[in-house]
Amino acid sequence: MKILGIETTCDETAVAVVESGKKILFHAISSQAEQHAQHGGVFPEMAARQHVDAILPLVEKAKKKVRVFDAVAVANGPGLVGSLLTGVMSAQALAYSWDLPLIGVNHVEAHLYAAMMGDKESDKELLFPALGLVLSGGHTLLTKIRAINSYTIIGKTVDDALGEAFDKVATLLGCPYPGGPQIEVLARKGDPDRYPFKPGFVKNRPFDFSFSGLKTNALYTIKGKNSRKSSADVISDRDKKDVAASFQKTAFLDVISKALKAAQTFPCRAIYLGGGVTNSQTLKSMFEEEAPYPLYWPPEGLSLDNGAMIAGLAFHIPKSGSLDLQVFPKMAFKSAIC
Repeated sequence: MKILGIETTCDETAVAVVESGKKILFHAISSQAEQHAQHGGVFPEMAARQHVDAILPLVEKAKKKVRVFDAVAVANGPGLVGSLLTGVMSAQALAYSWDLPLIGVNHVEAHLYAAMMGDKESDKELLFPALGLVLSGGHTLLTKIRAINSYTIIGKTVDDALGEAFDKVATLLGCPYPGGPQIEVLARKGDPDRYPFKPGFVKNRPFDFSFSGLKTNALYTIKGKNSRKSSADVISDRDKKDVAASFQKTAFLDVISKALKAAQTFPCRAIYLGGGVTNSQTLKSMFEEEAPYPLYWPPEGLSLDNGAMIAGLAFHIPKSGSLDLQVFPKMAFKSAIC
């Protein structure tokens, strides 16, 4: 089965064609990062308008490469409502005109599925039960995975997502959006033990995350105690490299330690990771040094939002035959027991 996948939940317009849930036949992304960098983050209305311009040219390229599709899949949540509507309405029109099934896919579930799409020999057998860890600009969560499409959420952020926290601290350091890659570059030249930042703690919820306190620690270090984002810096450019390294180390150690503790609460056989933050080489090396479990990372090009993960996961979702598909800016895992 060849499925056309469409992803427009935020600021990437992505289209892919995947065969049998694994084999990527076409994969293309139109990024808006440069435009949104001028605003220091994603500007929702502009994102939706640019999806309108980008989506059909990408579909046409997919159609030229893979002439026949068996279904159309689209991310219908969670995400920015305007961006979601553009993708879903386009997918509905395509499915109707081609007389194909339409499949709605949970964007966050798809991030985890991306880690199951590797082509290496060791990736062919998926191990369950497993722990899933999503780290992106909009989502940070831990989930027990019993099988594809069968989850139990065991931890999530109570404020900022990890990627969002990186973006905000990067802005304080004078770095452009997106912030994660910028902080990683700065951190390579800094001392990760210079500033004793502390990770967030959520009372009676050991697997939940909180990054607002850590973000405030960085703010006060850069701008001075009880300062604001608009305040003048009180540290040098050299000190900022140490802030970046200390912030990154604290945030990643917090994520790794909670993930490993969560994995110890059930017969975990592997850890699957998804989301844009997993593109960090620093996170990968730190996690691989600590984890006693096999780690499954998204293949190259599938960490950020992409259509391949949408089309891939859609292969495992029953086809209803209905073209009536709603968008959900906030959307729980379909098979989750929360």
